[in-house]
Amino acid sequence: MVEPEETPKNRILDIGFNQDQGCFAVSTEQGFRIFNSYPFKDTFHRDLGAGIGKVAMLFRSNILALVGGGAHPKYPPNKVILWDDHQMKAIGELSFKSNVKAVQLRKERVAVVLEQRVYIYQIADLKLLDAIDTFENPQGLCAISPKDEVVLVVPSKSKGHIQIVNYDANLNASVKAHESLICALAISQDGKMCATASDKGTLIRVFGTKDGGQLQELRRGMDKAVIHSISFDRRCCWLACTSDKGTVHIFSLDEGRKALHKDAAEEKKSEAKNPTSAFKFMKGLFSYFKSEWSFSQFRIPDARSVVAFGPEDMNAIVGKMHHDR
Repeated sequence: MVEPEETPKNRILDIGFNQDQGCFAVSTEQGFRIFNSYPFKDTFHRDLGAGIGKVAMLFRSNILALVGGGAHPKYPPNKVILWDDHQMKAIGELSFKSNVKAVQLRKERVAVVLEQRVYIYQIADLKLLDAIDTFENPQGLCAISPKDEVVLVVPSKSKGHIQIVNYDANLNASVKAHESLICALAISQDGKMCATASDKGTLIRVFGTKDGGQLQELRRGMDKAVIHSISFDRRCCWLACTSDKGTVHIFSLDEGRKALHKDAAEEKKSEAKNPTSAFKFMKGLFSYFKSEWSFSQFRIPDARSVVAFGPEDMNAIVGKMHHDR
């Protein structure tokens, strides 16, 4: 478990992994720090003398997106600053009428999340490419594929729905994911799968981004929980989630990959299956019995946390924050 040292002056405001989960950024009241995930190493830090609420990395490049935050923000919270760390200065700026909830980067795109809208820009010249209206989204939920096809997943305008926008496949679909509010989502590194959880926190559903079809239903537990994070491993064999229950759950994605790739014989298998209910033959009558339970789980101290996978398939990396965002 990764737990960067925290002091009152340098309070941690946010933790976010880069696109391949190989490193992560820690936003603090004084600036930001970059760490290597595995092996864990403090790579560098920037003391800006004021708060950075969010940092979005572009793989391991010198380009980052910064949003001010904390008690004394370095930048107004309604602005996104593109930062060149080689030049140690801002090279671009986007301003909005309301506070920025999140920022996502990929090689040629910037996604900026507001309370009820997501803007997509071209990273080279900050030209606006798209704007998508969403349901109320105070957490800034948004996932964009890091490579290959450009796929974006955000909460849709309808409660419990997600909007899957596959720019390469010309798909723009609203998909019913849950009955209640979406509280967590993630996209696989190849952009072919996405996963969602609702504010009930009992189920995680996995969908294909080509057609929006449901591939798998995973059960975290019976009791209500707040899902803090969801993450796919690099080969789309495993999915992990953390919650306020202080447990990290690891699920096999074998069934989802079989549904996504009809010719399962050509797929490299993880040789693991999630346990299911002994009464799964009753799934037509009771939806509870069709869910797959976690393949593995382990405990962590109760705190807001974010999970990712290391270079080996079953190395899970958990970043812990003492304070809620």
